[in-house]
Amino acid sequence: MRRVTLFVNGSARNGKVVAVYGTLSDLLSVASNKLGIKATSVYNGKGGLIDDIALIRDDDVLFVCEGEPFIDPQTDGRAQEELTGSHTDWLTLNVGGRYFTTTRSTLVNKEPDSMLAHMFKDKDAWGNKQDPRGAFLIDRSPEYFEPILNYLRHGQLIVNDGINLLGSTALFVGVLEEARFFGIDSLIEHLEIAIKNSQPAEDHSPISRKEFVRFLLATPTKSELRCQGLNFSGADLSRLDLRYINFKMANLSRCNLAHANLCCANLERADLSGSVLDCANLQGVKMLCSNAEGASLKGCNFEDPSGLKANLEGKFLLGVDMEGSQMTGINLRVATLKNAKLKNCNLRGATLAGTDLENCDLSGCDLQEANLRGSNVKGAIFEEMLTPLHMSQSVR
Repeated sequence: MRRVTLFVNGSARNGKVVAVYGTLSDLLSVASNKLGIKATSVYNGKGGLIDDIALIRDDDVLFVCEGEPFIDPQTDGRAQEELTGSHTDWLTLNVGGRYFTTTRSTLVNKEPDSMLAHMFKDKDAWGNKQDPRGAFLIDRSPEYFEPILNYLRHGQLIVNDGINLLGSTALFVGVLEEARFFGIDSLIEHLEIAIKNSQPAEDHSPISRKEFVRFLLATPTKSELRCQGLNFSGADLSRLDLRYINFKMANLSRCNLAHANLCCANLERADLSGSVLDCANLQGVKMLCSNAEGASLKGCNFEDPSGLKANLEGKFLLGVDMEGSQMTGINLRVATLKNAKLKNCNLRGATLAGTDLENCDLSGCDLQEANLRGSNVKGAIFEEMLTPLHMSQSVR
């Protein structure tokens, strides 16, 4: 039994190996079924027409036609491809050391005016350099080139799964620069939209306790955590270690900070209105010009044994409740404490110069050596004082 390999006329791909038996008509019938065509004639590799099955030898390569003239797959097919501009030949690209295999039509047809199309539209038009393996060398980033190649293949912008939001944004920006470099104009608009959609929402949603604890656990203990300007409104941050954190201009309104350790934290110009800081550790805290209207600071500790003084200069403390707080040496210069409750507070050596203490309840306070010069003490209550208040403390 003889066997031969059959190809469609003009092609050297997707051949079929068949057994030769019977007559030439039987072979044409088998070829029609195997190749999915209506076979009428058979040629050998040199273009010779076979009209007798006896002329066929074992392991011959034959080309089956549907009535058209013989087409040599090695010459005529290549010439026809160049004439029609089909560009179906395969190319290998070496992009930054990484290999990509694609067709010439992929690089040319989607964006005919791009740099890639001009590079590979005509063979050797740009004199592209090739490596020892025959791959065309392109000195660009393979990570950013891959999405561009996929876009040229099927017209969709694809980003690998599992990339987080920030990573996606950085990848989109990198691919955008590559798209501009290669002149892939239709992709640039898609990327700009993708970058815009990948940005965090601008709804200023408050940060929850769970999210913030995750930030704390991911930050080394010796690193300063920057929370400047963030929104924690209404969050439960009680009993957390918040030492040395930068909360400058942050929104901490209505937060629960009871028993939290805010030692040396920066709360400058922060909004603490309506917050609960009962029994919080506020040693060396910075609260310049912050707003704590209506906040509760009962039993807070502002006193640092090392001598570091808490700075609440210019702080807005209208109606605040600071009963029983330890505030030795605290700086409350020009702060607003109107209608505040300061009963039984330790204000020894505190700076209260220019402070608004109108209608404040200072009953039972220790004001020894406190500086009250220029302060407004109209309607203030000084009952059951632990130490006498001298005029020199309140008068310039």
